[in-house]
Amino acid sequence: MFNKTKFKQILTYISFVGPAFFVFSIIVIIPFVLGMYYSFTDWNGVSGTIKWVGIDNFFQIFTNDLQVKSSFLFTIKFTLASVILTNLLGFLLALSLTQSLKTKNILRTVFFMPNLIAGLLLGFIWQFIFVKGFSSIGEITGFSVFQLPWLGDAKTAFWGIVIVSVWQGAGYIMIIYIASILNIPHEVIEAARIDGASGWNMLRYIMLPLIRPAITICLFLSIAWSFKIFDLNFSLTSGGPFKSTESLAINIYTEAFVNNRYGLGAAKAFLFFIIVATITTFQVFYTKKKEVEA
Repeated sequence: MFNKTKFKQILTYISFVGPAFFVFSIIVIIPFVLGMYYSFTDWNGVSGTIKWVGIDNFFQIFTNDLQVKSSFLFTIKFTLASVILTNLLGFLLALSLTQSLKTKNILRTVFFMPNLIAGLLLGFIWQFIFVKGFSSIGEITGFSVFQLPWLGDAKTAFWGIVIVSVWQGAGYIMIIYIASILNIPHEVIEAARIDGASGWNMLRYIMLPLIRPAITICLFLSIAWSFKIFDLNFSLTSGGPFKSTESLAINIYTEAFVNNRYGLGAAKAFLFFIIVATITTFQVFYTKKKEVEA
């Protein structure tokens, strides 16, 4: 028998979910499926002729493409450095700004503001700072650290990108840690103080176990950001010098839109997706397990 109430409920769900799902399909699902298809083809991204080549693109990536291996190693090193430093700085800022400071609200805003600046614009600003600003400060003060070729040498360029990435992302991570720290029951903190727990013991045995859900979220976000870095990397160094700081995202962009090998670029992007999805899934599974154990 036809149920009008159930039909109205279904119609209501479709009315709310339908437009969002349609937009999500157009922007995410359809391009993703097309990208998977193009990864098995030889296409320049422009012509109407698309040649099916099967797994040849993937075979070429693993056997002949030395630059993608270099880009992968750079991305791994950058991700490790950026994730550790971003979460460490974000947590230290959160820990400091949950204390009794009169200016804590202003400082929270100040530290969060870099996250509001677009990555390309932020990269060009810091490029000016590294090239012109540091050079001027080095001439005035004589400090050797400011006289380094920050974006002209492979080692210093790597740390330059890390510095800007941490400076941009730490404020966002800080907000998540602040919310988690403020959510810790005040009675637990007071009981620990009465029992004579030191600051380090309170941090290690009370605060860190209780904010593990926030740690899971922050690690997931920072890992995803770091692996997918493009705008900062592109505007700061464009992968230079001599492609020593080229991330996987820039390598994929160059392959598809500069070298006009869209099929090969799509194959790299598909492998990149699998790598990032695997790592983030393992990270969430592992940290969620630690939450339960705590």
